[in-house]
Amino acid sequence: MARSETYRLGNEMRRKLMGAEFADKMDKTAYNNPHMQKFGEVTRETIFGSIWTRGGIDLKTRTLITVVSDTATGRTDELKIHIRFALNQGWTEDELSEAILHLVAYVGAPLVREAMLTAVEVFAEVAAEK
Repeated sequence: MARSETYRLGNEMRRKLMGAEFADKMDKTAYNNPHMQKFGEVTRETIFGSIWTRGGIDLKTRTLITVVSDTATGRTDELKIHIRFALNQGWTEDELSEAILHLVAYVGAPLVREAMLTAVEVFAEVAAEK
């Protein structure tokens, strides 16, 4: 199957957001199954190729929106990935922690607690990788 230009742009965007090493790691672990490979193809085309490449707001802002969305909906596994995106786009650990903490009043302490625990875990992983 021929890859579209949107797929190509999406693949580039995914690698930019994740970092090439982490993207390769994800491809070898989470996407090493034929069913998950299909999921990866769809997300590269639709999410990374169509949504993340839109104009109007910068990537740094998009990553913060995504971290807030994951926190508000309790999407811990996705939050792990998206915190990396945010760090790669220039957000600091302190800024991300404050953004998550701000949500206590709006989405509740249990979701924020889980998000903070996840953030601490990702911060440690990223520090260890450097």
